[in-house]
Amino acid sequence: MSHNQSSHSHITHKALDLDKINVILATDCGSTTTKAILIEKIDGHYRQTHRGEAPTTVEKPVADVTVGVTNAVTEVGELAGRKFVDDNGEIIRPANGNVGCDIYISTSSAGGGLQMLVAGVVKEMSAASATRAALGAGAIVMETLSSNDKRKPYEQIQRIRELRPDMILLAGGTDGGTKKHVVGLAEIIAPAKPLPRFGSEYRMPVIYAGNKEAAELVQDVFKDEVELKIVENVRPVMESEYLSPARDSIHDLFLEHVMAHAPGYDKLISWADAPIMPTPGAVGDILKMIADRDQINAVGVDIGGATTDVFSVFDGVFNRTVSANLGMSYSISNVCTEATMAKVLRWVHFDMDERELRNRVKNKMIRPTTIPQTREALVFEQAVSREALRLAYQQHKEFATTLKGVQQQRTVGDVFSQQTGGNTIVNNMTLNLLVASGGVLSHAPNMNQTSMMLIDAFEPEGFTTLAKDSIFMMPHLGVLASVHPQAALEVFEKDCLIYLGTCVAVKGLTKLGEVAMRYTVRGKGLDLNGSMNGGELKLIPLWEGETATVLVEPTGRLDVGAGPGRPLEKEVRGGTTGLIFDARSRPLLLPDDRLQGQKMIKQWVETMELYPN
Repeated sequence: MSHNQSSHSHITHKALDLDKINVILATDCGSTTTKAILIEKIDGHYRQTHRGEAPTTVEKPVADVTVGVTNAVTEVGELAGRKFVDDNGEIIRPANGNVGCDIYISTSSAGGGLQMLVAGVVKEMSAASATRAALGAGAIVMETLSSNDKRKPYEQIQRIRELRPDMILLAGGTDGGTKKHVVGLAEIIAPAKPLPRFGSEYRMPVIYAGNKEAAELVQDVFKDEVELKIVENVRPVMESEYLSPARDSIHDLFLEHVMAHAPGYDKLISWADAPIMPTPGAVGDILKMIADRDQINAVGVDIGGATTDVFSVFDGVFNRTVSANLGMSYSISNVCTEATMAKVLRWVHFDMDERELRNRVKNKMIRPTTIPQTREALVFEQAVSREALRLAYQQHKEFATTLKGVQQQRTVGDVFSQQTGGNTIVNNMTLNLLVASGGVLSHAPNMNQTSMMLIDAFEPEGFTTLAKDSIFMMPHLGVLASVHPQAALEVFEKDCLIYLGTCVAVKGLTKLGEVAMRYTVRGKGLDLNGSMNGGELKLIPLWEGETATVLVEPTGRLDVGAGPGRPLEKEVRGGTTGLIFDARSRPLLLPDDRLQGQKMIKQWVETMELYPN
């Protein structure tokens, strides 16, 4: 089956008359909560109108995901005054009067989402390309095997047996190149007889996306013991990556095998008017769609209890990383360990007792759903989030690189012995839009806090628009985009993104007490000019829907996007926080001395009105 003929054509291509779609129901089945949203066509435009949520019911005793879906949908129905579920517990379609919906769509990360094992011949090349394909499709990559990793074959076989992934992606070799290494990998996977996570009544799905001339040999190795799907090579030649066939295949197999065997999903699949997508895959799709449409570079982050996902689109190239050990509840102690408590505490502007903090961290792990009840607890949680985001972005930059192995001609021997790393394609100076989502960012009591967590962790340079996902509906909109792009874009613009404002920051090391930049701001009721010293922040009121023209002149070797010391004028948009000028160094340097640091943070907290009493 070629990659463009999806085996779900009966689901994907129900002939939908887009003009007749007025009521859209979408759910996202998360690992703990199932969230439903209602989108309605009002005066010719699509708007998100109501939302509801209910506990996800994939685990025993219920062990049927549709129960949680029905509960969330019923709540939306009660709020909207519409009946969505009939007496048999099925979703009513099409809409008629105040009953039913025109289409129903869903994403899912329930049951831990999509978990994959990736294998590639050279860790830094085919394995990295295969990993990008898996992450782009919304998977969590549990393990990467390669011919040049340091483990013995029996250790690799042991590891595969322990894992129980949902599926395996195998890549390696350019088309027409050497076959022996990729066949060698198949010979390690086959005898391990990996068992799929959901039960033993189906065979492990394996996608082969390597040297096409080795496909038959790989097939011979696996015999009929796995469900093998052969797609085009992820690295057909050294110079290019071709990820979409592998990515599409992952989506198909996710539905056919994984979802079909997870409790209650067969029913959910039969209800949905479009293939169910892994939640992160859908978030990535909507971000890429916006970046392509507006010709911008964008970064999105979703920080959860256990993991932090970072998505980026630079010059049309999409990347996603999952930092599986960085999160705000289940993984909070990992953040404090990896970043160190000293680094977390540098963001706190008053004294805190470390022992008490360690207890607070343990409590958060035991009771992950608790929210901070005191100002101290809130400040500490937001300090941890800065470190989690900073580390996740660092991991993302290391992963989102130009292709390795392309710069110069090398023999296979060189490839195994040493690697010249590709350069990261993430460039904060050309970043136009930074979007936040996830509890600690979305639900901060004051949106200036969200803005500052983003600026402190991501350290944007030049002119960057900041926004947040209002109620985490990017997954719903990602899957909607596959059916009705116009509706998805309209809702994204009007209801999903809340603009926080614009950050204007200098790149380079600034000196305290010395002028770092001069600025003028002209806009509705605004006519300001001034200068800023190194280490200072300034907040200028520029609200949602307002724009202003900003001219910035950096001093010395400092840069705001036009080159060192050169002025730049741009139109900027306002938001709930406003216009933020940031004359702190890039990279951001905080004093080692705790007291000096507290004094500095305190100034920033006051300037940005972060914790008004």
